[in-house]
Amino acid sequence: MDSKIDTSPLPITVTEADQIISRYGNDAPSPLPSNHSHSLTTLHQNSSGLTLAHQDQDQQHSTTNHPSDQNQHHHSQNASKHPSQEFDPNRVTWLPDDPENPQSWSDKRKWVLTVICGIITVNATFASSAPSSATEDIVKQFGVSLEVATLVTSLFLCGYIAGPLIWAPLSELIGRRPVFLGTMISYVILQLGEALNTNLQTILVIRFLSGVAASAPLTNCGGLIADIWDPIYRAPAISIFTASAFIGPVLGPIVGSFVAGSYLGFRWIFWLMMIIGGGFTAMVYFGLPETYAPILLAKRAKKRRAEENRPELYSDHERADFSVKGILHRTLLRPFKMLASEPILVLVTVYLSIVYGLLYGLFEAFPIIWGDLRGFTPTQIGLLFIGVGIGTTLGAVMNIYLQQSLKTLVPKWHGHPPCEVHLYGSMLAGPFLVIGIFWLGWTGAYASIPWWVPAISTILLGASFTLVFISFQAYLIDVYLMYSASALAANTICRSAFGAAFPLFTRQMFEGLGVQWAATLIGCVGLLISPSPFIFYKYGSRIRTRSKFAPNLDLQMKSTVEEEEQREKTQEKKTEETMAGKSNNHQKGPEIV
Repeated sequence: MDSKIDTSPLPITVTEADQIISRYGNDAPSPLPSNHSHSLTTLHQNSSGLTLAHQDQDQQHSTTNHPSDQNQHHHSQNASKHPSQEFDPNRVTWLPDDPENPQSWSDKRKWVLTVICGIITVNATFASSAPSSATEDIVKQFGVSLEVATLVTSLFLCGYIAGPLIWAPLSELIGRRPVFLGTMISYVILQLGEALNTNLQTILVIRFLSGVAASAPLTNCGGLIADIWDPIYRAPAISIFTASAFIGPVLGPIVGSFVAGSYLGFRWIFWLMMIIGGGFTAMVYFGLPETYAPILLAKRAKKRRAEENRPELYSDHERADFSVKGILHRTLLRPFKMLASEPILVLVTVYLSIVYGLLYGLFEAFPIIWGDLRGFTPTQIGLLFIGVGIGTTLGAVMNIYLQQSLKTLVPKWHGHPPCEVHLYGSMLAGPFLVIGIFWLGWTGAYASIPWWVPAISTILLGASFTLVFISFQAYLIDVYLMYSASALAANTICRSAFGAAFPLFTRQMFEGLGVQWAATLIGCVGLLISPSPFIFYKYGSRIRTRSKFAPNLDLQMKSTVEEEEQREKTQEKKTEETMAGKSNNHQKGPEIV
């Protein structure tokens, strides 16, 4: 790897980075067997990436350096596993099966926290789209153009661009829980300003600030899931989290249209968001503990220093680089450096940005397809988003099924299976996404076609959205490991910008070109990039070898896995020959003398 590249451990800066950041690089489920210790040492010597991954693993998942013989023995085992990490009796880490280690908590408790993460993510994304159903009411109320009214949605999404760059580093500095509580309280207070203010310019500024505050769950819920779940069994939790990020934007127009169309008026959308947000803030206060291991270990180190009068005790977090310069480099400079030099990141970012833009563009296209052409009311149009929600749920379930192979691949590859195994979902969903776009456009453009025909296409679109996102995000994280936060930061910024921009021109595009031809334009772009996952699946390993940021741990493990497979085949052959020999002797019977 290029010596000029900054190889300092990378903090999480975006939603998806923490989802799987420690899946294989940071907490590999099984170490290399003892007869391959030499191979592991070679990997440490030849890959700074692997060394960094293991150092981060030690920070979060190893045992506590307690001055007992038992713990010292355990650390000697850790040292043998990770030769680059010397045993330090003053370094405070986890005990075996430590009850304070979030990875050791009960499955029941983990699922409760996962559900809470899903709920507050739905709350955050619900707020992004709920006011979109009141666009025409805003135009009438404030006497502005449709484009200006659409800024109510777009500026909120712009907050998604700025927020992750603030909340992710802050959560690593002070912990997940304070960031969750602080941002959710701020979000609730800001909804009060949106509901009461009579000046549209002020409302737009508050909407942007609300987006910044609401982005915290998108940034840190994935990190919380990575904090508590074992990498082999994390796929269902990741699917729930990703699905919740799509269910929120789908629920927004449904609920918003009912509220705006009632006697309450569109301002009650903001009152409703404040009430719901307040309830979920109370839920977080009482039900969401701190889960970030470095913060918990820092508190343990501080407590032990006081109780045992041992000032030399420390945790890794207390010695990490959280200088302004270090944080700015990791959160601002490196993401764009990677975007300018990594072809995998560029193509995936373009793909996901278009998909994300399409999702929010649909909020403006639905009123044309079903309102202008078929005479549906705003409330009826909102109900059509149920199809996208159904598809999102189906996509999450399908992803769980597609990830089942990881249960065998992760141990087989000693925590580092080929990155391309994550592409099955996008390979399946990419073509169906294009089909769904053409289906929606060419059946929705003609009022003579029953309304339910284009409505069915929204199920296909919802499932494709979810599968593409989960698949590509997992792929990026496995490709770049300790640099994945920077990769996903660049990806998040670009796709949030697309999501903010699409609603500004989608309606004009559909009205100017016609529904069928506007959908054709979007579909052709999707068709153009749909081969991307297939290309990555076939040539991804070759492309990764030319990357300055991809550690390629799976490629380094390949020879070891092949040797083990060969030994297994040899052993199976010997066993079969032995069994065949015994069977022949039995058939011959006893020798007669």
